[in-house]
Amino acid sequence: MTFAATVLTLYPEMFPGPLGVSLAGRALREGTWALDVVQIRDFAIDKHRTVDDTPAGGGAGMVLRVDVLAAAVDHALAAHPGCPVVAMTPRGKPLTQERVRELAAGPGVIVLCGRFEGFDERIFAGRQVEEVSVGDIVLSGGECAALMLLDACIRLLPGVMGAPSSGQEESFENGLLEYPHYTRPVEWEGRTIPEVLRSGDHAKIAEWRKRRSEDDTRSRRPDLWERHVGARVQSASGAQREVQDD
Repeated sequence: MTFAATVLTLYPEMFPGPLGVSLAGRALREGTWALDVVQIRDFAIDKHRTVDDTPAGGGAGMVLRVDVLAAAVDHALAAHPGCPVVAMTPRGKPLTQERVRELAAGPGVIVLCGRFEGFDERIFAGRQVEEVSVGDIVLSGGECAALMLLDACIRLLPGVMGAPSSGQEESFENGLLEYPHYTRPVEWEGRTIPEVLRSGDHAKIAEWRKRRSEDDTRSRRPDLWERHVGARVQSASGAQREVQDD
Protein backbone atom coordinates (compact mmCIF):
# COMPACT_ATOMS: atom_id res chain seq x y z
CA MET A 1 0.00 0.00 0.00
CA THR A 2 1.33 3.43 -0.93
CA PHE A 3 1.92 5.79 1.99
CA ALA A 4 0.05 9.01 1.13
CA ALA A 5 1.65 12.24 2.34
CA THR A 6 -0.35 15.45 1.94
CA VAL A 7 1.22 18.79 2.83
CA LEU A 8 -0.89 21.92 3.33
CA THR A 9 1.38 24.92 2.90
CA LEU A 10 1.72 28.48 1.63
CA TYR A 11 4.99 27.49 -0.05
CA PRO A 12 4.38 24.36 -2.14
CA GLU A 13 7.63 24.92 -4.04
CA MET A 14 9.51 23.72 -0.93
CA PHE A 15 8.36 20.15 -1.64
CA PRO A 16 9.52 17.50 -2.21
CA GLY A 17 12.80 19.34 -1.61
CA PRO A 18 15.26 16.96 0.10
CA LEU A 19 12.59 14.25 0.05
CA GLY A 20 13.10 14.05 -3.70
CA VAL A 21 16.65 12.69 -3.40
CA SER A 22 18.43 9.73 -1.79
CA LEU A 23 16.33 6.93 -0.29
CA ALA A 24 13.15 9.00 0.05
CA GLY A 25 13.43 10.22 -3.54
CA ARG A 26 13.91 6.73 -4.90
CA ALA A 27 10.95 5.48 -2.86
CA LEU A 28 8.85 8.36 -4.22
CA ARG A 29 9.75 7.48 -7.81
CA GLU A 30 9.04 3.78 -7.15
CA GLY A 31 5.62 4.55 -5.70
CA THR A 32 6.35 3.42 -2.13
CA TRP A 33 4.96 6.76 -1.01
CA ALA A 34 3.06 9.55 -2.75
CA LEU A 35 3.15 13.29 -2.22
CA ASP A 36 0.30 15.76 -2.68
CA VAL A 37 1.18 19.40 -1.99
CA VAL A 38 -1.80 21.70 -1.45
CA GLN A 39 -1.64 25.50 -1.57
CA ILE A 40 -3.55 26.84 1.45
CA ARG A 41 -4.14 30.14 -0.35
CA ASP A 42 -6.40 28.34 -2.84
CA PHE A 43 -9.03 28.17 -0.09
CA ALA A 44 -9.15 31.89 0.64
CA ILE A 45 -12.62 33.39 0.24
CA ASP A 46 -11.84 36.92 -0.96
CA LYS A 47 -10.48 38.27 -4.23
CA HIS A 48 -7.13 39.07 -2.64
CA ARG A 49 -6.73 35.43 -1.51
CA THR A 50 -6.16 36.49 2.09
CA VAL A 51 -5.06 33.74 4.46
CA ASP A 52 -4.23 35.72 7.61
CA ASP A 53 -5.45 38.56 9.79
CA THR A 54 -4.37 40.58 12.82
CA PRO A 55 -4.44 38.79 16.21
CA ALA A 56 -7.53 39.30 18.36
CA GLY A 57 -6.61 41.36 21.40
CA GLY A 58 -3.78 43.09 19.57
CA GLY A 59 -0.12 42.28 19.23
CA ALA A 60 2.52 41.86 16.57
CA GLY A 61 2.33 39.60 13.54
CA MET A 62 -0.51 37.90 11.76
CA VAL A 63 -2.54 34.74 12.43
CA LEU A 64 -3.71 32.15 9.91
CA ARG A 65 -7.50 32.33 9.50
CA VAL A 66 -9.51 29.40 10.80
CA ASP A 67 -12.02 29.41 7.92
CA VAL A 68 -9.25 29.10 5.33
CA LEU A 69 -7.43 26.43 7.33
CA ALA A 70 -10.59 24.40 7.85
CA ALA A 71 -11.39 24.45 4.14
CA ALA A 72 -7.88 23.21 3.31
CA VAL A 73 -8.05 20.46 5.94
CA ASP A 74 -11.50 19.37 4.73
CA HIS A 75 -10.21 19.17 1.18
CA ALA A 76 -7.29 16.95 2.24
CA LEU A 77 -9.50 14.70 4.37
CA ALA A 78 -11.96 14.25 1.51
CA ALA A 79 -9.09 12.93 -0.62
CA HIS A 80 -7.54 10.85 2.19
CA PRO A 81 -10.24 10.15 4.79
CA GLY A 82 -8.17 7.65 6.75
CA CYS A 83 -5.15 9.85 7.31
CA PRO A 84 -4.46 11.74 10.56
CA VAL A 85 -3.96 15.51 10.38
CA VAL A 86 -0.81 16.83 12.05
CA ALA A 87 -0.04 20.53 12.55
CA MET A 88 3.60 21.51 12.97
CA THR A 89 3.80 24.00 15.83
CA PRO A 90 6.19 24.70 18.74
CA ARG A 91 3.13 24.58 21.00
CA GLY A 92 2.59 20.93 20.14
CA LYS A 93 3.52 17.69 21.84
CA PRO A 94 7.16 16.69 21.17
CA LEU A 95 7.48 14.28 18.28
CA THR A 96 8.83 10.88 19.31
CA GLN A 97 10.11 7.88 17.41
CA GLU A 98 7.17 5.93 18.80
CA ARG A 99 4.71 8.36 17.20
CA VAL A 100 6.68 8.25 13.95
CA ARG A 101 6.39 4.46 13.88
CA GLU A 102 2.63 4.73 14.42
CA LEU A 103 2.26 7.20 11.55
CA ALA A 104 4.48 5.17 9.23
CA ALA A 105 2.37 2.08 9.88
CA GLY A 106 -0.78 3.85 8.73
CA PRO A 107 -2.13 4.88 5.33
CA GLY A 108 -0.37 8.24 5.37
CA VAL A 109 -0.45 11.65 7.02
CA ILE A 110 -1.79 15.13 6.31
CA VAL A 111 0.67 17.80 7.49
CA LEU A 112 -0.49 21.35 8.14
CA CYS A 113 2.33 23.91 7.97
CA GLY A 114 1.99 27.12 9.93
CA ARG A 115 3.34 30.58 9.14
CA PHE A 116 3.34 34.02 10.75
CA GLU A 117 2.28 33.89 14.43
CA GLY A 118 0.62 30.52 13.95
CA PHE A 119 -2.87 29.06 13.74
CA ASP A 120 -6.21 30.38 14.92
CA GLU A 121 -6.72 28.12 17.94
CA ARG A 122 -10.25 27.23 16.86
CA ILE A 123 -8.92 24.92 14.15
CA PHE A 124 -7.93 22.46 16.88
CA ALA A 125 -11.38 22.58 18.47
CA GLY A 126 -13.25 22.44 15.17
CA ARG A 127 -11.22 19.72 13.48
CA GLN A 128 -9.30 16.69 14.73
CA VAL A 129 -5.81 18.11 14.30
CA GLU A 130 -2.83 16.84 16.29
CA GLU A 131 -0.32 19.49 17.36
CA VAL A 132 3.28 18.31 17.02
CA SER A 133 6.61 19.97 17.78
CA VAL A 134 10.03 18.88 16.48
CA GLY A 135 11.90 20.71 19.23
CA ASP A 136 12.07 23.71 21.52
CA ILE A 137 12.92 26.03 18.66
CA VAL A 138 11.05 28.55 16.51
CA LEU A 139 11.22 28.21 12.72
CA SER A 140 10.06 30.59 10.01
CA GLY A 141 7.31 28.12 9.17
CA GLY A 142 6.19 24.54 9.50
CA GLU A 143 7.64 23.38 6.18
CA CYS A 144 11.09 22.43 7.52
CA ALA A 145 9.45 20.61 10.42
CA ALA A 146 7.15 18.81 7.96
CA LEU A 147 10.15 17.64 5.97
CA MET A 148 11.64 16.20 9.15
CA LEU A 149 8.43 14.41 10.06
CA LEU A 150 7.96 12.94 6.60
CA ASP A 151 11.58 11.85 6.31
CA ALA A 152 11.32 10.05 9.65
CA CYS A 153 8.19 8.22 8.45
CA ILE A 154 9.37 7.42 4.92
CA ARG A 155 12.59 5.74 5.99
CA LEU A 156 10.52 3.23 8.02
CA LEU A 157 8.36 2.16 5.08
CA PRO A 158 9.00 -1.42 3.91
CA GLY A 159 11.91 -1.63 1.49
CA VAL A 160 13.09 1.98 1.82
CA MET A 161 16.17 1.22 3.94
CA GLY A 162 16.84 -2.19 2.40
CA ALA A 163 17.27 -4.79 5.15
CA PRO A 164 14.30 -4.87 7.58
CA SER A 165 16.73 -4.68 10.53
CA SER A 166 18.50 -1.52 9.31
CA GLY A 167 16.79 0.80 11.77
CA GLN A 168 16.46 -1.44 14.80
CA GLU A 169 19.56 -0.25 16.69
CA GLU A 170 19.31 3.46 16.00
CA SER A 171 18.78 6.22 18.53
CA PHE A 172 15.37 6.21 20.25
CA GLU A 173 14.27 2.85 18.79
CA ASN A 174 14.81 1.20 22.19
CA GLY A 175 14.43 4.35 24.26
CA LEU A 176 18.18 5.07 24.29
CA LEU A 177 20.70 6.97 22.21
CA GLU A 178 22.62 4.85 19.75
CA TYR A 179 26.17 3.75 20.52
CA PRO A 180 29.05 5.56 18.72
CA HIS A 181 30.37 4.34 15.37
CA TYR A 182 33.87 4.02 13.88
CA THR A 183 35.38 2.97 10.54
CA ARG A 184 38.74 3.02 8.75
CA PRO A 185 41.39 4.29 9.18
CA VAL A 186 42.10 2.49 12.45
CA GLU A 187 44.22 5.42 13.64
CA TRP A 188 43.56 9.10 12.90
CA GLU A 189 45.48 11.99 14.47
CA GLY A 190 46.54 9.73 17.31
CA ARG A 191 43.02 8.50 17.99
CA THR A 192 42.29 4.80 17.47
CA ILE A 193 39.18 2.71 17.13
CA PRO A 194 38.39 1.06 20.50
CA GLU A 195 40.19 -2.27 20.72
CA VAL A 196 37.03 -4.22 21.53
CA LEU A 197 35.54 -3.29 18.14
CA ARG A 198 38.61 -4.81 16.46
CA SER A 199 38.60 -7.98 18.58
CA GLY A 200 36.14 -10.03 16.53
CA ASP A 201 34.44 -11.09 19.78
CA HIS A 202 30.79 -10.38 18.96
CA ALA A 203 29.59 -10.92 22.52
CA LYS A 204 32.06 -8.37 23.89
CA ILE A 205 31.21 -5.95 21.09
CA ALA A 206 27.50 -6.24 21.86
CA GLU A 207 28.16 -5.63 25.55
CA TRP A 208 30.37 -2.61 24.79
CA ARG A 209 27.72 -1.11 22.52
CA LYS A 210 24.99 -1.67 25.11
CA ARG A 211 27.09 -0.07 27.85
CA ARG A 212 28.03 2.93 25.70
CA SER A 213 24.41 3.41 24.66
CA GLU A 214 23.35 3.48 28.29
CA ASP A 215 26.26 5.67 29.45
CA ASP A 216 25.76 8.22 26.66
CA THR A 217 22.02 8.38 27.26
CA ARG A 218 22.55 8.86 31.00
CA SER A 219 25.03 11.71 30.50
CA ARG A 220 23.58 13.44 27.42
CA ARG A 221 19.84 12.87 27.78
CA PRO A 222 18.95 12.29 31.44
CA ASP A 223 15.29 12.74 30.51
CA LEU A 224 15.44 9.72 28.21
CA TRP A 225 17.43 7.72 30.76
CA GLU A 226 14.88 8.40 33.49
CA ARG A 227 12.06 7.17 31.25
CA HIS A 228 14.09 4.14 30.18
CA VAL A 229 14.89 3.10 33.74
CA GLY A 230 11.27 3.65 34.75
CA ALA A 231 10.10 1.40 31.91
CA ARG A 232 12.56 -1.35 32.83
CA VAL A 233 11.42 -1.61 36.44
CA GLN A 234 7.73 -1.81 35.62
CA SER A 235 6.25 -5.20 36.41
CA ALA A 236 4.14 -7.27 34.03
CA SER A 237 1.02 -6.15 35.86
CA GLY A 238 1.94 -2.53 35.29
CA ALA A 239 2.77 -1.77 38.93
CA GLN A 240 5.99 0.13 39.57
CA ARG A 241 8.58 -1.23 41.97
CA GLU A 242 11.39 0.69 43.59
CA VAL A 243 14.63 0.95 41.61
CA GLN A 244 17.48 -0.83 43.40
CA ASP A 245 20.99 0.57 43.09
CA ASP A 246 23.67 -1.81 41.86
